[in-house]
Amino acid sequence: MTEPTSEAFTKPVENAHRAALRSIARVVEDTAEPQPDEVAREGIRAMLDSGNVLVVTGAGVSTDSGIPDYRGPQGSLHRHRPMTYQEFQHDPAARRRYWARGFVGWRQMHRADPNEAHSLLAKWQSDGLISGLITQNVDGLHRAAGSDPVIALHGDMDSVICLNCGNRETRSSMDSRLQEANPGYAEAAFAAAENVNPDGDVTLDQSWVEKFHMITCLVCGSDRLKPDVVYFGESVPAERKAAVDELVTASSALLVVGSSMAVMSGFKIALTMHQSNRAIGVINGGPSRADAKADWRWRTRITPALEELDALLH
Repeated sequence: MTEPTSEAFTKPVENAHRAALRSIARVVEDTAEPQPDEVAREGIRAMLDSGNVLVVTGAGVSTDSGIPDYRGPQGSLHRHRPMTYQEFQHDPAARRRYWARGFVGWRQMHRADPNEAHSLLAKWQSDGLISGLITQNVDGLHRAAGSDPVIALHGDMDSVICLNCGNRETRSSMDSRLQEANPGYAEAAFAAAENVNPDGDVTLDQSWVEKFHMITCLVCGSDRLKPDVVYFGESVPAERKAAVDELVTASSALLVVGSSMAVMSGFKIALTMHQSNRAIGVINGGPSRADAKADWRWRTRITPALEELDALLH
């Protein structure tokens, strides 16, 4: 992604953009040794058997649905940098580039189905083993699998908001309008795309961006339309933070599933639980920022781990 010119940003906006870039670039390294599989599995099983466990999920839960994660060995950050909120809000060229890529990528991501990990977490929630489910993912697959309620910490790709007037539109509705404005574009561009990213966009050559026709808000005519998700450099809405805080207060333990917890909005949950001496378990394919705070650290693939746990649960 090309950097915006300095003229595009005021100094406070540029500072926020730089802080967002540092968050994106954060490398999560090993801070505590993973435990043997049988030790970690038994500790997490005992947590779940006791009930009232808050589950926080990340991109690793959705990799078996064909959606890449961010920081894993094959993660999208090795080849793609997400756009910051400051770029999206203040740089029209960057916004147009996102929608050209997002128009192609969302239509593929929208076809993804929940995998067994999503289904097992929905089952545990229905059975009363977990107190609540907070996801950092924006793919909507937990809800599709039957989890209810779900707090989508960073929002959901299925909704679009106008930054100018606040009007909301479903992503499906916007997709239909984009198809009318760009007949045949999505199929042709997808054939030329390099990969689908966790944000729902793809990597496209600039020549494809230049062929893309953007649409405008149905109410005010602005082109400042944004997926209703929390970008790097953007704050989680206050009411969502309050809902998370309520769940954290009411829960006896925390289970992190498929997340490096690199972003503070998620990591803060682990910090709060640790400070109050509540048990923490982590199931992840690589190092997690929460490892040093965790009682149980299981370094493994997500879906097989949840299947093993499910077979052991009473």
